Amino acid sequence: MEVKIDKRYPLPVDAERAWALLCDIRAVAGCMPGAQITEQESENAYKGLMKVKVGPAQAQFGGTVEVLELDPASRRLSLRGKGADKGGSQASMELHATIEPVADDPARATLHGDATVQVTGKFAQFGARMMVQVSEMLLAQFVEHFGSTAQHLPQAQLQPAAQDGAQAPPAAAAAAAAPATAPGATPPRAPRELNGLAILWALFRNWLAGLFGRRRDG
Repeated sequence: MEVKIDKRYPLPVDAERAWALLCDIRAVAGCMPGAQITEQESENAYKGLMKVKVGPAQAQFGGTVEVLELDPASRRLSLRGKGADKGGSQASMELHATIEPVADDPARATLHGDATVQVTGKFAQFGARMMVQVSEMLLAQFVEHFGSTAQHLPQAQLQPAAQDGAQAPPAAAAAAAAPATAPGATPPRAPRELNGLAILWALFRNWLAGLFGRRRDG
């Protein structure tokens, strides 16, 4: 089953700091509840895991992340992730994320995410509509942590624009343009595992709201 997501999220931070955080794959993974980078295999390839908790039960997904593009000139990141659990469920995602400055407010930016997600196994039984809802909830949690973490970065100094037509090396050039975390700053941490029960409860509430809304309209 395949689902597509195309969303824009406002960020309470300027584009330079938001891009600096987006360049740090480990920090980006840390903004997703339950996600963690465990090993860097090469300049652009990583291994990681995600922990999911539903009531007393816990599951762990292992997988890989490959950075396809990291372009400072357009503040664009493209990556591909793949993962599987012991039960045979598999998931893959290709994500394109862009940091867009807000023209009339330099202190704020927008995160534009365009993702294609494919799932097989038991998770595919939930259906495309529910998978979209779950994905949007996860992204909302991620963006909340991403914005809070970016606010703890020091104010970036403007970097010279990349030469027209030049493609920056994926990780090295972007890392050089990214400011270091401020000494003593302690950005908020995402939960250690993804609370699947909370997500299911939120979906149930949305379903009830839609059900009663349709009855009132009828």
